[in-house]
Amino acid sequence: MDESPAELVVDAVKLSTQPPLSNGSQPTPEELAAKAIAPVKKEFLRPPPPRLSSTSTGLQNNTGSQTKVVSAKEKKSKRQLKRERHQEQKSTRSICPLIAKTGDVSSCPYNDSCRFSHDLQGFKDQKPADLEGECPFVNAEEPCPYGLACRFSGTHKDGVLAGGSDARKKNFEVNGLNKDIQRLLWKNKMSFPKADAKLKALGLLVKAKSKIKVLENEKVDETVTSACHVTDGNGCSEANGVPDTKLDGVAGTIESHEQPLKKQKSVIDENCSSAEANTGDVTSMEKLIGVSNTQTEPEASTDIIPPEADRSMKLNPREKKLIDFRDKLYLAPLTTVGNLPFRRVCKVLGADVTCGEMAMCTNLLQGQASEWALLRRHSSEDLFGVQICGAYPDTVARVIELIDQECTVDFIDINMGCPIDIVVDKGAGSALLNKPMRIKSIMEAASGTVDKPITLKVRTGFFEGKNRIDSLITELGNWGASAVTIHGRSRQQRYSKLANWDYIYQCARKAPAVLPVLGNGDVLSYLDWNRHKADCPELATCMIARGALIKPWIFTEIKEQRHWDISSGERLNILKDFVRVGLEHWGSDMKGVETTRRFLLEWLSYTCRYIPVGLLDVVPQQLNWRPPSFSGRDDLETLMASDSAADWIRISEMLLGKVPDGFTFAAKHKSNAYDRAENG
Repeated sequence: MDESPAELVVDAVKLSTQPPLSNGSQPTPEELAAKAIAPVKKEFLRPPPPRLSSTSTGLQNNTGSQTKVVSAKEKKSKRQLKRERHQEQKSTRSICPLIAKTGDVSSCPYNDSCRFSHDLQGFKDQKPADLEGECPFVNAEEPCPYGLACRFSGTHKDGVLAGGSDARKKNFEVNGLNKDIQRLLWKNKMSFPKADAKLKALGLLVKAKSKIKVLENEKVDETVTSACHVTDGNGCSEANGVPDTKLDGVAGTIESHEQPLKKQKSVIDENCSSAEANTGDVTSMEKLIGVSNTQTEPEASTDIIPPEADRSMKLNPREKKLIDFRDKLYLAPLTTVGNLPFRRVCKVLGADVTCGEMAMCTNLLQGQASEWALLRRHSSEDLFGVQICGAYPDTVARVIELIDQECTVDFIDINMGCPIDIVVDKGAGSALLNKPMRIKSIMEAASGTVDKPITLKVRTGFFEGKNRIDSLITELGNWGASAVTIHGRSRQQRYSKLANWDYIYQCARKAPAVLPVLGNGDVLSYLDWNRHKADCPELATCMIARGALIKPWIFTEIKEQRHWDISSGERLNILKDFVRVGLEHWGSDMKGVETTRRFLLEWLSYTCRYIPVGLLDVVPQQLNWRPPSFSGRDDLETLMASDSAADWIRISEMLLGKVPDGFTFAAKHKSNAYDRAENG
């Protein structure tokens, strides 16, 4: 059984301070590294702080290091949370946005029926003092959209601020969901002519109540699954998939547009208060980044393609516009932390390719604003893709047509490697690795619907020791994939152990020359990057995930081929940049400030794992190293190395002021539990 992180930290201190071994020598840094314990120089080691029992939830309040333990019984119901939100909206803290912007109580057309407060004086009386710094919209063409509600309202100037137009052209967001389209999605009245034509041509367009065709496909699926078995080292063939989930049964075999969609809660939530991009923004975006998007307003004649003509009119996957991923620095799509402000920070530090967080197809088709917020793109992201996750060809194809019509993207990535239970139980993510014919149907439907490159992200297989992708890699290109990213772990393995790069190399060498293969897993330094590229020239590039969360300057290190012994002050400046662009994205009012704080704290739960280069006896740091308790070269560096949420909150208060009364925080992805991290 693997040791816990706490046990490994204690072991590290013991190994560093214990008497000489039987051979008369202290454990060497190399011996510590071999035990996956970071070899920190002795002068920086310190005794580990007291740790809480495993029954604690780790919620920290604003009294400092005191920990508030919350039991499951104290959790609030959805109805109670909804009631509290409505009460909050009517309180003086939630002033009507129109009144806050104009300062005139009569500016709201809804008067007493408005769901927000109109007590302007009451809002002013309870509003906390302004934060230090200037309004993030100081360079905007228009005055701050939050007006009196802005936490930097004291820095506002009268009228239109100077120098705004040029700044706005270089700094804006696109891919907002049109309200008319959203209403059609809500009412289940959106049409998908391209997707439906392709689905019909492939024999995949069936009504939800007609299960015969789908069940026949499932039988074929099982036949091919047995034909694609991989023999492991013991001579045992791979088992047939996983037990069917509730979505694979007769009651829910296919998610079809022809059946009303049931409202579901979004798997991944992200609030985004940025204004929707208008047509002019989209046009400027295309001119700025050179993206060809002539399908923004497609004509009816090009929308509907007769099924019989579909095969001859559609481009062959190899004739599509391809993206050259070779040697480009690719920031992986990262749940929760890979938001737009974080991607902007990584772009400044050298990332070449960025991709939005994984969005669920069913939620996109329901018009959920929180899910569509994951597709937003900043003007600095010159090579940008979105990642979607779905279980069936019809939902995936329709979402891809919708994205192609409403969004400006360079490629669309389909996630078939997500290991999270709530995704796998719906038949999506890693569950598809056991259904090769389902993969084929999804890829053919998706690639045949749009002309944009369709890429694929997978894991080595579903079960540990029973890899699957090598048996499919020669076909993925024929099915329509423009590139394939392989995460070198199985679904069963989640994020434990090291990534299997030898298997990634095997797949890259076996893949056709026209299908780029990207590797993913455990890249934390430029030496890791160089080694993988040197060991397998057929590998197009390496996707960087948790390495970018721990130290986003890894992109700079790779481009400059050096270990950057970054100072605590330089790291703080990176956090300041994140806060600045976060306030632009989520808003500078109280809600926007606290949303920015939440995502900053989520990120700090990863950055605390970074060990400064100057403190190590062996360089570079490896992703699986457990750091002992150590002191930094200054107080700020020590604070940044803490794995306590209370210390993360202290850092946030340095940038965003004091937290509100009763503030609590628990990281969604506990970065100190190295074998259970949810990103990578």
